Amino acid sequence: MNLSEIIKTGIEPALALLPAKMDTPAARVMLLAIGLQESRFIHRRQINGPARGFWQFERGGGVVGVLTHSASAALARQVCEARGVTPTAPAVYAQLESDDVLAAAFARLLLWTDPGRLPAVGDSKGGWDLYARTWRPGKPHQQTWSDLHAQAVAEVAP
Repeated sequence: MNLSEIIKTGIEPALALLPAKMDTPAARVMLLAIGLQESRFIHRRQINGPARGFWQFERGGGVVGVLTHSASAALARQVCEARGVTPTAPAVYAQLESDDVLAAAFARLLLWTDPGRLPAVGDSKGGWDLYARTWRPGKPHQQTWSDLHAQAVAEVAP
């Protein structure tokens, strides 16, 4: 899937379900960069792993985190209601693989749980640091991040 299509079909509808202040160029860059890093927007199911959706959420990790964190829980329930999914970890996890809007919304909400500000649009290192803190990748591939982040920046702020 190309980046403009994932913005149109996943990210924009997801951001429309959330408070307007959550839709910023910096947020869009992070969503694109993380989706590229995690799945290249190709794999909705982790190869040889448990994660689901383009942003590769695990049931007991990101899904539970977004559903229970004080900064995201109420919004997560609202998103679930809008997407017709019960706001429980098993239900959300099962739906992430086929619902790109739900997956993008949960990705934005996971970023929202971080107490720091989103990095500036062109801040690749800050983006990596935020990604590493919030996604806590088991096998991080920092060597691919800069190029993927640059692709995201080029799509959001050409």
